[in-house]
Amino acid sequence: MSVETSAEAVPDSVERERLYSVCDYYDAESLLTDGERRVLGRLREFLDTQARPLLADYWERGEFPDQLARPLIELDLMEPAELTADGPARGIYQGFRIFELARTDASLATYFTAQAGLFRTAIRVGASEEQQREWMPKVIDFSLKGVFSLTEPESGSDIAGGLSTTARRERGSGSGPEGDTWVLDGAKRWIGGAATADVLAVFARDTADGQVKAFLVDREAEGVTLEKIRGKTALRMMQNAHITLDGVRVPEARRLHNVNSFRDVAAMLRAMRSDVAWIATGIQAGAFEAALRYVTERQQFGRPLGSFQLVQEKLARMLGNVTSSLSLVVRLNDQQGKGIYRDQDSALAKMQTSLLMRETVALAREVVGGNGITLDTDVARFHADAEAVYSYEGTHEINALIVGRALTGESAFAR
Repeated sequence: MSVETSAEAVPDSVERERLYSVCDYYDAESLLTDGERRVLGRLREFLDTQARPLLADYWERGEFPDQLARPLIELDLMEPAELTADGPARGIYQGFRIFELARTDASLATYFTAQAGLFRTAIRVGASEEQQREWMPKVIDFSLKGVFSLTEPESGSDIAGGLSTTARRERGSGSGPEGDTWVLDGAKRWIGGAATADVLAVFARDTADGQVKAFLVDREAEGVTLEKIRGKTALRMMQNAHITLDGVRVPEARRLHNVNSFRDVAAMLRAMRSDVAWIATGIQAGAFEAALRYVTERQQFGRPLGSFQLVQEKLARMLGNVTSSLSLVVRLNDQQGKGIYRDQDSALAKMQTSLLMRETVALAREVVGGNGITLDTDVARFHADAEAVYSYEGTHEINALIVGRALTGESAFAR
């Protein structure tokens, strides 16, 4: 049998112009439809022409380029009209949307997913059907901007048991609960995008039953104080806030009615953690592409850096990491598309992609040499931002213990 392949037998996917021809070695992009690729292509054009020229300057200043916010929203990325005539946008598109943002900049990806991932999931999972009908269209078109406010100054990994923000219910004068008011006291920390949000999705412990509840708090409500967290060495463009809640009053109608324990919060985290795995994968792609550009242009000893054996070995390892991570998140996305959401699945993806991300950005920094600590090549930005992504949405250790619990049936979490 001949092993030769005629030109007519070559699949269309081989001949099409690919968006991710360098970093997507096994062509996961082929799982996208032409319409999805067109939307992602428009996003790439925006990122390359409007965002990328600003990134180094704003990263160094520690400020977010606010002039990008409205054009990014107007791209209609969350539920693009051309993709959703017969239903919501597919998960594989949503994953590659995060990937595309992150391969340009981690802060941009975090900024967008704060709304499209974290806040939207809070509404999708936590709101009643009636609340979803009112709020979800506004979430999708960004006319209601919100942030996910769970982490506290003294509780990160132990937030399930350590959450100390309180919610006290005051009964109204009517016969039903509609006139009831909740009074919130406490603090939240590391809340990205809070300063430009309309509402804060705040998680607090009910003083009556000790269970966790969730509330949409107006950012400018009396008793709400926001303070910008300064001195960060990662995600410098993303504005994170320390939030103080002092006697903040919230009507019962603004309580997310399907959040009645931390178990409901865990369901949100289970769905959102896969987004961070896509971000970690995108950061790897961006760092790898930046390093590859550099070594093909930079000359040393009269030869391109890319011609040296040790450099090529590092490039191959980086590509292997990106390919492994992309394969992992695509498969996880396929599982979740079938309705399979397990803590250990998203935890494994976040743990492994973040671990490989750390190695990939370090290798990129190595091959770029001294210039790798400047913002000129993009590598330094990816290298620094990776440290934040490595920790948020569950540290390596916490995610490893979630996987270990599933493997052994034994919980190793501290009691």
